[in-house]
Amino acid sequence: MDELGLATRNHGLPLEALRYDITPLGLHYLLIHYDIPDVDPASWRLEIGGHVERPLRLSLDDLRSRPSVTAVVTLECAGNGRARMAPRPVSQPWLHEAVGTMRWTGTPLRPLLEEAGVRPEAVDVVFTGIDHGVDRGVEQDYARSLPLTEVFRDDVVLAYAANDVPLLPQHGFPLRLVVPGWYGMAHVKWLRSIDVVAREFDGFQQSAYRIRQDADDPGEAVTRIEPRALVIPPGWPDFMSRARFLHPGDVTLEGRAWSGWGPVTEVEVTLDGGESWQTADVHPAGETWAWRRWSLRWTAESGRYAVSARATDATGRRQDRAAWNRGGFTNPVMQHVEVLVTER
Repeated sequence: MDELGLATRNHGLPLEALRYDITPLGLHYLLIHYDIPDVDPASWRLEIGGHVERPLRLSLDDLRSRPSVTAVVTLECAGNGRARMAPRPVSQPWLHEAVGTMRWTGTPLRPLLEEAGVRPEAVDVVFTGIDHGVDRGVEQDYARSLPLTEVFRDDVVLAYAANDVPLLPQHGFPLRLVVPGWYGMAHVKWLRSIDVVAREFDGFQQSAYRIRQDADDPGEAVTRIEPRALVIPPGWPDFMSRARFLHPGDVTLEGRAWSGWGPVTEVEVTLDGGESWQTADVHPAGETWAWRRWSLRWTAESGRYAVSARATDATGRRQDRAAWNRGGFTNPVMQHVEVLVTER
C-alpha cells in the first residue's frame, strides 16, 4: 500500500511520449520525496555561503537579471528499472518510464561561485532544498552535494524556467539545480541554499544514493546515468498488459537512447527476445546532453515478437542489467515489448 501511495504521487513518462524531442511539461517524469513546498517568490532568497570570501543573498529577480543560458537535458531517476529487479527493492516502483527531456533556462552556477570566492580548503558544495520530511526515521531538508570538479563545469545551471515558462511547482519553482549527465537525485529542486564545505558531505540523501549489497556495505556513490534505449511501443495497446498489436506491412520502429557518460553511438534492436540483433539508425543529437532518436525499418509478418533495444555510448559502455542492490539503483534493464502482428 505504501508503494501504491508513492505511485499515485509520482508518475513516469507515457512511453508513446518518447516521440517528442522535448517532453511536454505535463508528461515529464516526477519523483517528489516530500511535499511540494508553497513558496512566495517575492520573499524567497538563495543563500550562497560557507567557505567563501563573499557570501551572496540573491532574489529571483537578481538571478533572472544575470546572463542566461538554455540547454536541452535528459533527466532520469536513479531508481528507473527498480521494479524489474528480483527480489524487488521496496520503494517507488519504477519500470522504465522515469525519464524526460526538457529545455532548461537559467543562469550558470560557476560565475556565482567565482563571485562568492570559493576558499582553497573547499571540498564539496552542498545544495539544500526547501522540501522537508522524514526518511527512514531521519527528519531533514533534502540536501545533496557535488564535488568541486562538477560545480565548476560550464554547463551546470540554476534553472528558473523549463520549456520556456517559469518552473511549475512540481518541477522545483522557483529555482532548481540542473547537472547534465547525472541522475535526477542530483538536480535539487526548490533550492534555498548553496554551501561550500571543507569536508566530504555525508548528509542523509548523499548516503542513501549508494550501490550497496547489504546494510553494512559502504557502497559506491550513484552519479552519472548509465546508457539506456527505449522503444516507442508500435501499433496499439491492450489496456491491461500494454502488449501491442499491428497489421502486417512496413513499420518503422523507433525510440530514444541516452547516457550520462558520453554520446550514444549505437542502438541495437531485437525482435526475438535477444536471439538476434539488428543495428538501428541513430539520428544526430541537437544537444550534448539530450537523448537521441533511433529508428529501424521492419517488414512485419504475422506472428508474435519480443522487441527490445540496447544502447552503447562513446565510452564503450553498453546497456546491461545492473547487479542487484538494496536501493534498486542504476538498473538500465532492457524493455520488452510484446507485439502480435495479425491480419486485418
